[in-house]
Amino acid sequence: MLRAPASERRLDILEWLKEPARHFPPQRHGDLAEDGVTADAVAAKLGVRRAVADAHLSLLARLGLLRTRRIRRRTYYRRDETRIAEVARMFEKGWWEGRPGAW
Repeated sequence: MLRAPASERRLDILEWLKEPARHFPPQRHGDLAEDGVTADAVAAKLGVRRAVADAHLSLLARLGLLRTRRIRRRTYYRRDETRIAEVARMFEKGWWEGRPGAW
């Protein structure tokens, strides 16, 4: 399950969402820091189609690393700092070592 999130693009997205106002232009609706950013904004930053950005964002949200919020017809994504810290602690403890198929 955790092999999939470890892509360069998804790591970039998580990094950009630490400081969304620094990496994304202002949006028509929603506050970058409070509400997050849209898949359109992420797609533009990555230089990919929206469907590609949607796939990355959806995976990160399903893993609990991103929170979502609907405003009008759009979904906004922002980091879930609590969950990210939990995952980081698991990696620091080396929980995957010794498991079949480990990294």
